[in-house]
Formats: sequence, structure tokens, C-alpha cells
Amino acid sequence: MVGEQVISVIRKAVGDEDLMEGVTTESSPWANEEEQLRDSDAVITDVTANFGLLERAVANFDARFTLRVLRSLNTLRKRFTISILAEIIKRTFPASHPALSSLESVLGVPLNTISNCDVAMDIDADARGPDTLLPEIDIYLHLAVQIHLLDRKEYEKGAEFSDHLVKRMRGMNRRTLDSLAAKVYFYYSMFNESLPSSVALVAIRAQLLASLRTATLRKDVDTQATIIVLLLRNYLLTSHISQADLLVTHAAFPESAANNLFARYSYYLGRIRAIQLDYSSAHEYLISATRKAPQAAVAAGFVQAANKLNIVVELLMGDIPERSIFRQQMLEKPLRPYLALVRAVRIGELDAFQNTVNTHADAFKRDGTYTLILRLRQNVIKTGIRMMSIAYSKISLRDICVRLRLDSEESAEYIVAKAIRDGVIEANLNNEKGYMQSKELTDVYATREPQDQFHERIKFCMQLHNECVKAMRFPMNQHRLELKNAQEARERERELVKEIQNGDRDEDDDDFEGI
Repeated sequence: MVGEQVISVIRKAVGDEDLMEGVTTESSPWANEEEQLRDSDAVITDVTANFGLLERAVANFDARFTLRVLRSLNTLRKRFTISILAEIIKRTFPASHPALSSLESVLGVPLNTISNCDVAMDIDADARGPDTLLPEIDIYLHLAVQIHLLDRKEYEKGAEFSDHLVKRMRGMNRRTLDSLAAKVYFYYSMFNESLPSSVALVAIRAQLLASLRTATLRKDVDTQATIIVLLLRNYLLTSHISQADLLVTHAAFPESAANNLFARYSYYLGRIRAIQLDYSSAHEYLISATRKAPQAAVAAGFVQAANKLNIVVELLMGDIPERSIFRQQMLEKPLRPYLALVRAVRIGELDAFQNTVNTHADAFKRDGTYTLILRLRQNVIKTGIRMMSIAYSKISLRDICVRLRLDSEESAEYIVAKAIRDGVIEANLNNEKGYMQSKELTDVYATREPQDQFHERIKFCMQLHNECVKAMRFPMNQHRLELKNAQEARERERELVKEIQNGDRDEDDDDFEGI
């Protein structure tokens, strides 16, 4: 290497090895430059290999090759630079391609010349015409530029670039583009969410709704599921709950969508149902979201958000979450404020609940659960009444008012009556003498509660089995190949039968394999 030769010359000239202890090949500018060149060549080679996978996806009409390309983007995006992206675009796009002008304005690098590089490329840019570039490779490189702009936090430039890309992509009706198009729409929404003003967030709804209609007509499952999730997120960010509910009512979420999209859809649906006071449905959706979400470090944020909302929903339902949830390594630290909240609600102390809410108000607002937690005040009071109904066979309304720190005995009477009507406690209320008398506790196994719990578990197991069957992958058009082979075998058998009947072939022939 040039750097090593320079260092050896300096060492001979100085003649003292101790003076050169701090000079190494790693710290020399020549070595750093050569390492950067090797890294850029490796990135270009990896991206070029993805071109081959995209060509195989188009030739075989198999989306699994495209998914492999998208998975590699997570590692390649950390090594992308403007110079590397510009070099790849120069070698890939023909000189007369119409998308070069927009890419040149975004990257700020001239792209109208083809550089001479020794790295082997699978695509010969000089031999391509303006219309011979695969649309999948075109959109893939646009997606790489889109991701690089997001990593550089150039939100305004990225939003404008994504808007042009989405409009251009809507004219391409190719099923092999579905997975790439879904990713483009995802980053299109992310750019507009990152802008300081919420005007852009509302302005993209028309484009997303039009793209959803087009994807539904084309039976584009990936894009359809992605846009539905993005629209729900968009409506929730601007607190348009009624519009989100209308979208869920009129747009059917595809059953064959990926698990990560289904988990996000269930989470947003659970949040909508929780705001609409439908806590039982919200609990079911949130449980589905936590079970379908990947239990890996990359999805830790989503798992934490879903469990936080689910804990609040369980408390609103009158249930106490299991303690094992707060002991998981991924959830232990983020759920500490919610553990204090559960303790306050479980013991039914209104002062402890209010102090917990005031202490962790910033965390609850950041998680988007603050307004739901404020509804828990009535649940804390109901829990306190339930604890008193268990501890006392008869207690006056005045004592209930003092223990729960209510304003008046009329408020205590109203709360106790509502708790009896909702089935929270089994008691009788004497309005004339002003006391509550508890009934004798019945055996829970004499009720339908165990049967209902058993039914819920069986229902979940059957649903999980059905989803696993639907998620099984089979080779595309394999049944047609089997039918074709069976038909050819039957035709050969008929020909053999005819030859035997006509006397042209005997059964003792050596090459006869049988009918």
C-alpha cells in the first residue's frame, strides 16, 4: 500500500523506531481513503446484487425475492452516502431517463455522466435505452434515496421528493412493485409527519385515500394494508376519531397482510375503541397486537406502547393486570409509572392515585394515555367501595364519604347505587337510614364465570390455529403444474393402450413401464 511505503521511508530517514510508535497504517490518510473506497465498492456490489434479486422476482413472479431486498435495506442504509447513491444511479440509469433530473436536484450531484469504475456491474448502462430499465430497480433506487433523506433529517426536501415519486408510481400497474410501493408510501407519510406544521399531515389524506382506492381495485394487498394503517395513524395524530372509525367501517383490512401490519392495525383499532369507551373490544385488539408483534429489540417501542395502553384499558375494565408483565426485561423500566398507577387503583386510595397521576403526568402525556388515565378516578372509587363491601357487612354512607374523600353523602349514595347496578358489588342500599349492606359472597365456581373464561381461551386457540393455516406459504401455481403432469401421464397411457390394441406393441417389450 502507498501509506505503508511512505511510513517505511520515513522510518529509514529518521532511524528511530520509538519516534514512530504513534504512526500506524490505520491512522494514515491513505489507509482511511482506501478503506472508504473498499467500503463504497462493497455497498455498490451489494446494491447491484439486489438488482439481480429484483429481476428474479419479476421473472418468477415471486415476492419473496423483493422481501429479501427490502430486508437488506436496513443494513445498507447505514452505509449510504450521497456519493455512493450518485455513483449507483449513474451506472444504472440511462442518460436519457426522465427521473435523472429529479434525482440530481435532490442529491445535488450531476448525474448526466457515466463514471469509469472497475467494480463489476450486472447492468450495462450504456446498452440500455430510456425504457429498458426495470421499474422495480427504478423504484428501489428512489426508495434508497428516500430513506437516505430521512436519515439526514431533510424532511422538507424528502416530502417534496416523495410526493413526486408517489404520483409517478401510481401510473405503474405491476404486482411485482407492490412491496416496494408499500415502503414508498410509508416513508411518504413519515416525511409529512416530521414536518413542524400539521397542515401537511392533513393535506396528504386525499392522496392516501386515492391510492387506497387504486390499491383495492388492483388487489394490491401490501399497499392496501399499509395505507389503511397510515391513515389510521394520521387520523389519531390529529384526534379525528370519528373519521378513523368510518375508515375502519368502510375499508376492510386484508386478512393476508403481514403480521407487522396486522399488529399495528390492531393497536390503532384498540386505541380508537378505548377512546370510544368500548373497553372490551379495545382489550381484545391490544392483546392481538402484543401477541403478533415481534418480541425482539427492534420492536421494543411498539411492544411497550401496546402494553402501556393495554394496562390502562384493563384498569378501566375493572381488572388488575398480571404482575409478570412488569417483570419482563423489555418492559420493566418503561412500565414503572404504570406499576405505581396499578398499585393505587388496586388498593382503591384516591389520594395515592392523584399523587401518582401528578408525579408521572409528563410520561403519561408523552405516551398518549393521560386522558384515559383521568377516567380511572371512578374506577378507583369503585375499587374502594368493593374493598369496603368485602371488609364490612354494613357501613354508613357517611363513613364511605369520609374514607373515599367525597364531597357529600349524596355523591356517595349515587356512586354506590351505580356500582350495584353495574355489578361491581353485591349489596343493598338503604336510602332512609343511609347505609350499605353487603350480601353474602357466592362461590364463583357456581356461576358461569369459569365457563366464560374457558370459552375465551378456546376461542383464542382456534383463532390462532386458523391464522397459522392462512399464513402457510405454498409454491405459486404448483397445482397447475401437477395437473399438467397428470394430464400428460394420462395421454401417454392412452397412447400405450392404443398401441397395444393395434398390435404395434407387445406387453413383453422391455421399455414398457405399465399403465
